[in-house]
Amino acid sequence: MSENLEIGLQLLFVGMLSVFFILAVVIGLARILIYAVNAWAPKQLSAVSKKTKNISAKHLAVISATIDLITSGKGVVRSAKKL
Repeated sequence: MSENLEIGLQLLFVGMLSVFFILAVVIGLARILIYAVNAWAPKQLSAVSKKTKNISAKHLAVISATIDLITSGKGVVRSAKKL
């Protein structure tokens, strides 16, 4: 093998190993951060009331017509909830 090819392969190997190592460090730090946030963050209470709010038939018809128009009949409204 020529000297240039050897140097190129060595550079390729070192570069790929350094990228792998840096990504492993980033993934490890992200997991530690997620664990810390989940452990120390206060639990959020749901502010949504227990009873469900229904959408009127008129609004549901408008939403369905809009989806049908935009998607050329390929889209389907499976559920709709009022937030």
